[in-house]
Amino acid sequence: MMDRRNLLSGLAAVAAGWPVRSWAATPTRFRVESQRLALRHTWTTTMSSSTHRDVIYFLLSRGAHSGIGEGAPIARYGESADQAQKLSGEIGAVLNDGADLMQYRKIVGQLHQRIPGQWALKSALDIAIHDWVGQVLDVPLYKLLGLDPLATPLTTFSIGIDTPEVTRQKVKEAEAYPVLKIKVGLKTDEATIDAVRSVTKKPLRVDANEGWKSKDEAVEKINWLEKQGVAFVEQPLPAHMLEEMNYVRKRVHIPVIADEASLHPADIPKLAPYFDGVNMKLDKCGGILEALRMIEMAKALGLKTMLGCMVSSSVAITAAAHLSPLVDYADLDGNLLISNDPYVGVTVEAGKLILPSGPGLGLKPRAA
Repeated sequence: MMDRRNLLSGLAAVAAGWPVRSWAATPTRFRVESQRLALRHTWTTTMSSSTHRDVIYFLLSRGAHSGIGEGAPIARYGESADQAQKLSGEIGAVLNDGADLMQYRKIVGQLHQRIPGQWALKSALDIAIHDWVGQVLDVPLYKLLGLDPLATPLTTFSIGIDTPEVTRQKVKEAEAYPVLKIKVGLKTDEATIDAVRSVTKKPLRVDANEGWKSKDEAVEKINWLEKQGVAFVEQPLPAHMLEEMNYVRKRVHIPVIADEASLHPADIPKLAPYFDGVNMKLDKCGGILEALRMIEMAKALGLKTMLGCMVSSSVAITAAAHLSPLVDYADLDGNLLISNDPYVGVTVEAGKLILPSGPGLGLKPRAA
């Protein structure tokens, strides 16, 4: 199990196989590692079903300070942990001699130019550099970004698709969270919502993950969900069906939020005519800087903003949580869905995200 203590001790000596780059007479060392995260429950959406997720950690060190970032490679976009680990040479070309890590916007921009795709890897590196800068300046990331740590929103707790019996059990286990996010998009949607409503009257948000394949089906489902106390619906139709969204929006009364269609800053203007809001994920867009661009662009276009996540540890979730004072909604619970989180970072009290006050991400190794 990797933790920050192991990282610091490992960096005390140059480990075999670690790329080393001198910078102002001080070497910059980095490493890409993968880790398998075990889910507490089998995680099922319209796209897949799994008992674990493989993520990548990017570990960065210069001088007495270190940073760590995390990304969850997404198979749909041709990414994997194995591919990420093979790109050390490309990363080393960016973190070359003379690279000033304090100029992190320049460094991250060069990485985006040099490496096509691999957004989860880029996000991990982006997060690690932000963590390192925060460590050097001795300020938490939210302060580095000029944000109010008390302005974080409530996060939803997600309930994956399952049988009605297991769904009821999951909802009971989520008693501490005041707002739930329910995964739908299959023929079992009505049974799923009925199971949820049999044990709770909490506000619900629903994510169809592109599961409904026609505009009329989407309208029928959304209007039924509105009667069940659902506040809004994410990605009711496949991402490419933008024109059909106009048809849907004219016939429903609750907001629709883009998810799978919302990947990068350039997507936001294209989505504005068709959705009420956008969901942004660091793993999909490439990190903190890209997410900031998406948030500001969405706000300028009058869209609601939401920060989502993949199944991840507290590294990635805490990084996103530091941005959360900027957005209207948060779905940052990926770390709550796993049983082997190696870190402690952001916590949740009565649904509200509580940011750590330590420098950078403010992470601490989880006690064994």
